[in-house]
Order: sequence, then C-alpha cells, then structure tokens
Amino acid sequence: MKYQNPIVSGFYPDPSVCKANGKYYLVCSTFQYFPGVVLFESKDLVNWTQIGHVLTRESQLPLKKSLASEGIFAPTIRYNNGRFYMVTTNVSEGGNFYVWTDDIYGEWSEPIWVEQDGIDPSFYFEDGKAYFMSNGSDDDGIGGVVQCELDINTGKKLSKSRCIWQGTGGRYLESPHMYKIGDYYYLMAAEGGTEYGHMVVYARSKELYGPFESYAGNPVLTNRNLGGYQIQGAGHADLVQDDNGDWWMLHLAFRQMSQWRQYHITGREVYMVPVNFDGNGWFTAGLDGTCRLTYDLPERKSDAIQNKEVKFTFNNTKMGREWCYLRHPAKENYSMENGMLKLYGTNGLLTEYQDCPTVLFIRQKEMEGTVRFKVTVPEGEAGVTLYMNESFHYDIALAKTDEGFEIRRRTCIGDYIRYMPEQIKLTESKGLGSHTVEFVITMDPMYYEFEAIVGNEKLSLGRGDTKLLTKEVTEGFTGVMIGLYAYSDVERAKEPACFEDFSIVYAV
Repeated sequence: MKYQNPIVSGFYPDPSVCKANGKYYLVCSTFQYFPGVVLFESKDLVNWTQIGHVLTRESQLPLKKSLASEGIFAPTIRYNNGRFYMVTTNVSEGGNFYVWTDDIYGEWSEPIWVEQDGIDPSFYFEDGKAYFMSNGSDDDGIGGVVQCELDINTGKKLSKSRCIWQGTGGRYLESPHMYKIGDYYYLMAAEGGTEYGHMVVYARSKELYGPFESYAGNPVLTNRNLGGYQIQGAGHADLVQDDNGDWWMLHLAFRQMSQWRQYHITGREVYMVPVNFDGNGWFTAGLDGTCRLTYDLPERKSDAIQNKEVKFTFNNTKMGREWCYLRHPAKENYSMENGMLKLYGTNGLLTEYQDCPTVLFIRQKEMEGTVRFKVTVPEGEAGVTLYMNESFHYDIALAKTDEGFEIRRRTCIGDYIRYMPEQIKLTESKGLGSHTVEFVITMDPMYYEFEAIVGNEKLSLGRGDTKLLTKEVTEGFTGVMIGLYAYSDVERAKEPACFEDFSIVYAV
C-alpha cells in the first residue's frame, strides 16, 4: 500500500503535529486570514480532516495591523497531561504567545504572552516542567535557537533565555523542535529559507541545554538538488511516532508547475516521509534524504487507504472551517445555508492594504480543476477573485450599472490594473431578466480560463497566466485563494448578492 504526497494539499504551511488519545492533530500557519491556525485530525497520518481553527476570536487574533503574509507565523501543537497547547507568533501585533484547551473540539483559551523574542516558537515538557524555545536572541544577545523554562500557567520566565544551538551554518535558522528519544534530546530545525534551498537539520545531546552535536549527514531532508522534480522547498518539519512504533516526519514543501516552469501556485503544503533510526541513535528521513511523491506504507499500516477529496460545494464546506475571511470580518454581512451564500457588499476593496472587504476564501488545492457558480446581483458588484494578495489577483464579476448590468474582468498585477478592453454590457434583451450570471473558471498549470454563461450563451472572458499569481512573482508566504466577494459603493448594501450552485472539482 502506498500513499501520495502532499498529504494535505493547498496553502497549509509550517505543519506541526502531536498524538493524543489514539489520534493525531495537525496545525498550520494562516498569516492574515481569520480564523487563525487551521486544525486537522487524523486516525492514520495519511487522511486528514479539518475540524476547525485554534484562534476563533478577535481577542485571540488581532489582525488590524496585519499586511499580506504577516499575522500568524509557524504554530506548534503539543499535548501534555491531558491538555493541548498551541504556541505561535503574531508578527503584526504582540509577538509570541500560546493558548490551551482540554477539549480539542471546543474553544481555546485567551492568549498567554511570552517575553522572549524570535519566531517559530515551540514547547518541550519534561518532569512537570515546561520549556519554551524560539529562533531569536537570548538574554545576552546571542542569536540562534533560544530556550528558557516557563511557568506554563502564566507564561512568566523561570530562567534566563539561553542560546542552545546555532544550527549548521545555513541561512535563516528557524522551526526549532525538541524531542526526547531514548537517551538523547534531539533538536530539529530548518535552514536555507522557505524556498528552493530549504532543508531540515538536527543535532542531539544528552543534556537539555546541550552542548548539541550536529548530525554528520545534515541536511537530513532537502530537495534542493532535485532539479526539475515537482516537489521542492522541503523543510520546516515536525516528528511524530505512530502507534506501531514507527517514526514519521511531517514537513512543508511545494509543487512546481512543471519541470521547466519553476513556479508554484498552491502554496506550501503538508508532506510526510518515513524516519529510520540506525544502531547509533541517528536518524535518516525520506528517500536518501529527499521527499518523493509516493512512499510505501509498512505492512502493519496497510489499512491506511488514502482518500483525496476532489469536490467542494456549499453543502460539504462551512464558513470558519474550509472558508475563511481576510483579517476581521463583519460577520453580519455573511450567511451560508441551504446551498446558498449571501454577501452584503461593502466599500472595502480587494486592492486595499489592511482593509476588510466582504470576501469569503477557500484554498486552491490543486493546479487542475474547474470552479463554477451562479451569482445574482441586485446592486453593486459581486463575483470571484483568484487572490494571492492585495496587489496580485484576477477578478470576474457581475455589476449593476445605471444602464443595466455588465460583466467585468479585472487583472491586478502589482501597480498595474487592467480591465477587459470592453466590458460586456447586458440588458433585458440579452436575457438577463433575473440579473443572474453563471461563471466558470478552468484551472491548469499554465492558465486560468474565464467564462460567463448568460442564458444559453457562453461568453469567453479570456485567460490569465498562473505564473503571475505565484510566490516567485508576488513574494510572500501564502498560496492562491479562491474568493467570493461583494462590493458596494456605500457602507453596506441594502440587498445581498446571492451565490448558488457553487462547486470546485479538481482533476487529481
């Protein structure tokens, strides 16, 4: 039996995993999107179901100052003495903090802030004590992986912050995690930057504060030398042991479009590789230290049949679960029930920084597929955006004008905003008595094809190059989001735009 990477596709970066009560739990970064820190559950490490988010209240997740690719960076999830802890960084406001819950399906606590700098924080628990680490500077100004003992109830430091390891010399040391396996403490981290040179490295010691001896075969995992291979950027990893005693590494990576088209559209995703220990207590990961598309599962895990979801509709998704908002939404402007989404348009713009337009996002999970829906617009403008950030997105929409209705297509690439040469004007004679249009987007690794269907007439709206929405062009840390939006030139529209028959069907 084989499984295929990624095990969670689409923009779900910086994975962290823990095991509790016979199940596995996974969290990922969310940056400027709300709710924050996606939360998944699995019985077998291969199939993951999103059960919610960790940060669901504005008091836990202030994002008003957050620009694109700011907000929530790399979370870590840990389970200790019957309680779950999630620790992360809000780089826009507040710094490092953690929350906790005794019910993984319920609400999490208010933030407990930690006075230690750096990002990518993590916890290690031992003998009733809690240790906090991040990559930053210690109390003497020495940079690297920094650790202190913490009062887990208050977040107060019980010891000085000390630099315990400075990595192997690669740039951008990040993602530190500590494990006690056998006689050794293992300290794993990432280097090389979260891009094509990304890699996982580790060291070990018999003492919690070191000194740490680096693994001679570092990096233990990287795809930096696999030129042309689809999976690239392997790094930022966490370890977990399954119920059979086997060890696994969950890490981020991304899929480039093709061998020669070295761009990625779906963001950094979740991948998994097997981990094996030798007789001396050192471990290796993946296939000769690389992440590959498929792996064999051990015979004792042969019942873990991988099932990939390929169709998403309003009926099998929920707001606040698969669907998320930009920064802090005015939730009274959104409703989804009985297979229909209603959005009250506001004057917030998709092109504005630190704004909260009326838009509901779901991740683009594969490079090939079809998006379709019908939208009815009583006033203002409503449609769909393929969105990387405020400066890079493709929009198609139906708009109410003084003369009637028109179909719009807008291309926003940096400071360049272009409309179709001529907007398609619709009148009663064109069969638009219901003010409803069906939109279709066909996705492939090269282009997005846009189409409108009015009555029985199909109207081509052209196409957009996928490359222009990739991280290599736009920079930042996110992936493409598919957003349904409504706009009005007043503070709030009197009537909502209505979206029906929505579906995304991926070709896997």
